[in-house]
Amino acid sequence: MIREAKPKDVSAIFDLIKGLAEYEKEPEAVINTVENLYDDLFVTNHCEAFVAEAEGKVIGFSLFFTAYSTWKGPIIYLEDLFVLPEYRSTGAGSKLFDAVVQVAKDRKVARMDWQVLEWNTSAIEFYKRKGATIDPEWLNGRFFFEEH
Repeated sequence: MIREAKPKDVSAIFDLIKGLAEYEKEPEAVINTVENLYDDLFVTNHCEAFVAEAEGKVIGFSLFFTAYSTWKGPIIYLEDLFVLPEYRSTGAGSKLFDAVVQVAKDRKVARMDWQVLEWNTSAIEFYKRKGATIDPEWLNGRFFFEEH
């Protein structure tokens, strides 16, 4: 089952975020907190999320927000999509992705963006099966601010 995240889901989503960081070989990179995530999802509304449930537990999530393209106007940015390894190939990831796509369509944004690590071939193939374009031209720029 896919549904919008609720306040009661924040701890489970945060655990999945840590699981994603481990999968991406950067477990120490997570400096966010459950409290900040709660505020960002349900107080300031910086982002939104869907969760996938199976057997009464949250097994995956997709987290997204509205960004802005000077060329296109509002866009949806999919920050993360993650499903526990034991629940992959169940369709949960596909349904989480499709839920965000539907939000983008409902809000009539011009496009939906996300990033995928170049070594994550299973994710790249997943997105290609969905009809996505994986753009090899754009490189990511980033600053880290220690006093976050």
